[in-house]
Amino acid sequence: MSALPGAPRLVSPLLAAFLAVAVVDLAGLLAGAHAAHLAAKPLLLPLLAAYAAARGGPRPLVAALLCGWGGDVLLMPGADAAFLAGMGCFAAGHVCYLALFGRGRASVGTGAGYAVALAVFVVLLWPDLPGGLRAPLACYSLLLATMAWRAGVVGRYAAAGGALFLLSDALIATGIADWPPLPAHDFWVMLTYLAAQYLLTVGVLGRPETASGADGAAHPAGGVWI
Repeated sequence: MSALPGAPRLVSPLLAAFLAVAVVDLAGLLAGAHAAHLAAKPLLLPLLAAYAAARGGPRPLVAALLCGWGGDVLLMPGADAAFLAGMGCFAAGHVCYLALFGRGRASVGTGAGYAVALAVFVVLLWPDLPGGLRAPLACYSLLLATMAWRAGVVGRYAAAGGALFLLSDALIATGIADWPPLPAHDFWVMLTYLAAQYLLTVGVLGRPETASGADGAAHPAGGVWI
């Protein structure tokens, strides 16, 4: 996917806007300013998606980020139906990421580690989950763990992003199960989530200085989905 004419000049402003809104959101969570979180959260993933598009990022990456935005918005009401719809959006985003990562060889050892961690976590969490959410959460967790494992195909930044995504959603799951929360629980959920989406994005795009061509489009590691 090539950047639109004039888009490269928007790269820095869009990234700065994403980081600024992320700071507002996280600071609002730490300060207990719920209104700041409600105002900032819906802006975050569209800004990151726009940044990826301005960098000439592949369509599956932009689609994954927009699916994340859908999930963010749907999770805000807190109702069970909205939660399931939001989880569906995030699942669609993970499918986009998996398509983006292609069929490159991933570490078998890392995959085994994710499998063991997922199995232990689900077994521990299962008795405390609401009955209607057990099967959907188990299926979603398997998809997420697969995405996190496959992210290593793209490189270490994407691999770190996949791991942080798994950690963020694990923190959400402990809240659903009514486990004792961490201090500033929502802050840690959002921090790990935003770091995950950002690292997945830059892992796919590569550093701006490695961009090639007049349009500034970068080649992700492995040369997939350009």
